[in-house]
Amino acid sequence: MLESPLRHRRILVVEDEYMLADELRGELGGAGATVLGPVGTVADALALAKCEDRIDGAVLDVNLRGEMAFPVADLLIEGGVPFVFTTGYDESIIPDRFSKILRCEKPIAVDGIIRTLGRLIDK
Repeated sequence: MLESPLRHRRILVVEDEYMLADELRGELGGAGATVLGPVGTVADALALAKCEDRIDGAVLDVNLRGEMAFPVADLLIEGGVPFVFTTGYDESIIPDRFSKILRCEKPIAVDGIIRTLGRLIDK
């Protein structure tokens, strides 16, 4: 059996849809990651990200209860944390400064997110 690319990695999950957040928590944990969160608001995501001493990667929903999560994305970029956006919206809502960030459209494939985060973290 191949070792998971997320084994012993600390992954921040920022998602406001309960069922998806729970699925991400379970699947990422099953892949060996330590899941930080999930949190469902920009304020909670910023607070958690600021208090953690290490975040290896993140899954970031673009729209959190009507508030765009771009301040969280800026903080992650500032800290050198690789992440993926998840969204049901098209890419036109994402500012140009995030043009190089991978966007996974909902409904998401969690196994694909796991592989993608593994690649991003190992760069």
